[in-house]
Amino acid sequence: MNGAMITLENVVVVRGKKAVLTVDRLDLRKSETLAVIGPNGSGKSTLLLAMALLLHPARGTITFDGQTVPDSGAPLDLRRRVAVVFQTPLLADTTVQKNVAMGLKFRRMSRDEAVARANKWMERLGVHLLRDRQARTLSGGEAQRVSLARALAIEPDVLLLDEPLASLDAPTRAELLEDLERILRESSITAVFVTHDRNEALALGERIAVLIGGNICQIGTPDEVFNTPANEEVASFVGVETMVPGVVESQFEGLSVVRTSGVDVQVVGDYRPGDQVMVLLRPEDVVLSLREGPPPSSSMRNNLPGVITKLSTAGSQYKVVVDCGFPLVSLITKQSRLDMELAPGTPVRASFKASAAHVIRRTERPQGSGCAPPPEEQQSAAKLH
Repeated sequence: MNGAMITLENVVVVRGKKAVLTVDRLDLRKSETLAVIGPNGSGKSTLLLAMALLLHPARGTITFDGQTVPDSGAPLDLRRRVAVVFQTPLLADTTVQKNVAMGLKFRRMSRDEAVARANKWMERLGVHLLRDRQARTLSGGEAQRVSLARALAIEPDVLLLDEPLASLDAPTRAELLEDLERILRESSITAVFVTHDRNEALALGERIAVLIGGNICQIGTPDEVFNTPANEEVASFVGVETMVPGVVESQFEGLSVVRTSGVDVQVVGDYRPGDQVMVLLRPEDVVLSLREGPPPSSSMRNNLPGVITKLSTAGSQYKVVVDCGFPLVSLITKQSRLDMELAPGTPVRASFKASAAHVIRRTERPQGSGCAPPPEEQQSAAKLH
């Protein structure tokens, strides 16, 4: 396993007597791409600025490549090892080539070497034919490519990306995402990619950190975060649309039966009878069939009768809400809807594997708490201000 390039430990960032970011520990591993996801206002940009050594916390320690950042602020030689790309490209009113070479000029690189390095990254980002264009004449996608080329031209140890694709149209965003994924995969650069878009995080992140309410609620591989969310807030953000409370009735050989709204659901896991749990299901794991027909697969232990209450388009698919004693959401293709002639009121069977249901133990923490630290932590943060 690679060592840590940046470590945040017991970090608290305070604004207006309120802790807006609390990190017990976060290690950014060398050569990895860490995707940070979370809703608007969750503290993603604050975390990025702290990792960029541009924002010093009220409490805690930031370590960069083994060197502790002093309370007086990061020295220039450390900050120069980090490049940041923001959502809005910050380009100087000059040519594309001069913009890309700007960081190299500040580092006193020779003109010939700077031009060669700039040309290399302009070509990799597909803007080499625009080298003599004025930056103010560029489209949004072109400007962001130039911004990325400028950041990569200095060949930083750490590249921090603050929602760089958010303001682009869908085709431009998809194309640039593919190019960025290739560059990060081929290079050994350490990167953090901040986004509120789950698909972008899945495309780029080797690990994913979920930030809600200024707290890291979960960090792990994409499979861990998206398929085994740590709590209801993470589950909701990563696309789990069926979350139903229940009580474990029985358990036998790794298979538990949970009573949910009068319906028994079989799940994988050794839970104790009487445990208060939440059963979580992703819509793509639920298969619909007409109720009078045979079940879709013998491997699906859960086959719940229900009635469709709502259909709505979801891109190239349909989102279907089925009343099975509780609202259960499924995704189906347009062709499946046509073949089964599905409509509100159609009786159907909703089927899913026991292993598809993720179970978490219920907590009394109120919704919207953002995985918040205990009240004494908030009070301590206020005293730090």
